[in-house]
Amino acid sequence: MKATQQLHDLGQSLWLDNITRDLLNSGTLQRYIDDLSVTGLTSNPTIFEHAISKSSSYDTDVSRLNTDGKAGEELFFELALQDLTRAADLFAGAHERTSGVDGWVSLELSPLLAYDTAKSVEAAKRLHDKANRPNLFIKIPGTKEGVPAIEKSIADGVPINVTLLFSLDQYKASAEAYLRGLEQRLAAGLSLDVRSVASVFLSRWDGATMDKVPETLKNKLGIAIGQQVYKAYRDMLESDRWQRLENAGARPQRLLFASTGTKDPKASDVLYINALAAPNTINTIPEKTLIAFGDHGTVSGAIPRSGGDFEQVLHDFRSAGIDLDKLAADLQSGGAKAFEESWGQLLKAIDEKSKVLQSTT
Repeated sequence: MKATQQLHDLGQSLWLDNITRDLLNSGTLQRYIDDLSVTGLTSNPTIFEHAISKSSSYDTDVSRLNTDGKAGEELFFELALQDLTRAADLFAGAHERTSGVDGWVSLELSPLLAYDTAKSVEAAKRLHDKANRPNLFIKIPGTKEGVPAIEKSIADGVPINVTLLFSLDQYKASAEAYLRGLEQRLAAGLSLDVRSVASVFLSRWDGATMDKVPETLKNKLGIAIGQQVYKAYRDMLESDRWQRLENAGARPQRLLFASTGTKDPKASDVLYINALAAPNTINTIPEKTLIAFGDHGTVSGAIPRSGGDFEQVLHDFRSAGIDLDKLAADLQSGGAKAFEESWGQLLKAIDEKSKVLQSTT
């Protein structure tokens, strides 16, 4: 049995961290669903920038949308929703079989809204309504300004993938926002069946500390952070506050391990997949890592309920001079900035493609 199937049987969902029209048109995504137990996918501006700039598969639609007067962000979201609604339809079976637990795709808001609560809420509702798919998440970053947008969007009934979480405190803030949004719905007599996932980015911790710690600590911090957050996730699910909501019809905000491609060429290419097996969670995996895990990954057990030895590992990093709180803040702000830069490159790529296509017609 392939390791991907073993993870699925353990109760962890494998989602592909990629979306391109070529993946859809070639049948490759369907093959990953059939052969590698993939039950969802995630996207971000960097993924779409690469997809649109490096493929001719979008040319016909770019030309048509240009003719309709669309450009920039408006044109991008038309293209993205075409791809993501097709992918959502491929995962509809998983969504139905699991009663909405699995089978999701995700669309990121414009990174330019990362620090604008009101506009994030408005854009999240508008894009989710436009997609018209029950299994499409809107991604909102768990920044200080994003947290109230998450709460309001959940209260409005919009499924949210909370992105750009790096630390325990950031995770807890997103979980609190989810709970508050559900509590608003409960007070209003509305259905509590509004889904969410909390995406905690892991490998970037190791990338940021690679040259600052002894060899014995390299590639251990991201896994320890994942274990720490997993314990908090389990604690939350056992809390009286959550159980009251669950009894009223709510479903958990699932923990999602993100940024799980190995950065260090000297380390195992499936390091974070092997180490972060855990039931009732998600691991969203770069395409290259997914294929590698299907080929030579192993499942030797799950993260213990206690999270394992993360406290000792975090202590060792602090002793080595790593300010974990500051690094978490820096990683989140740096991640938001990187997505903003990718967004600019994406819009530039669309503009350049539009000009080339217009010049040939």
